[in-house]
Amino acid sequence: MTATTGRAWVFGDDVNTDLLAPGAYMKFGIEEIAKHCLESLDPTFAGSVRAGDVVFGGRNFGAGSSREQAVEVLRHLGVVAVIAPSFAGLFYRNGFNLGLPLLICPQAASVRAGQRVHCDIEAAQVSIAGAAVPLQCEPIPPHLIAMVRDGGLVPHLARKLAAGQPFKTENPQ
Repeated sequence: MTATTGRAWVFGDDVNTDLLAPGAYMKFGIEEIAKHCLESLDPTFAGSVRAGDVVFGGRNFGAGSSREQAVEVLRHLGVVAVIAPSFAGLFYRNGFNLGLPLLICPQAASVRAGQRVHCDIEAAQVSIAGAAVPLQCEPIPPHLIAMVRDGGLVPHLARKLAAGQPFKTENPQ
């Protein structure tokens, strides 16, 4: 899915992986970890977020450890995209590896919690209900959009193998 409409959940700068997937619950399965996602910032988040909702963060979203569960809990809860001015490098890569699109958007802070937003991943735009002009985000390279469409890196590679397609290294520069 590369376009979706949902409700905005807004968080600030430096949301780290321990806030997304608290370490105290890492010995449990993803269902239990997800119940505690972002609970120290918003105790209602895990119980109130719905499929199709979008998380907006501040700078350095996803800082901290490389735990994939930080992305996996968001997908498990139905979040369809995370939009922020910047992401921690490992979190950014884990997002696409697990099929969760992450949009770099300098104006992410202009979105308010609860607003209806429409994300068009391929166009790298976020439309806010009632706003005349969409927010422009950095474009996502086509090979990462293909990974998101396929559900992440492993399903993407499985599809390519099944189709007999060769693998080639993407080098945008």
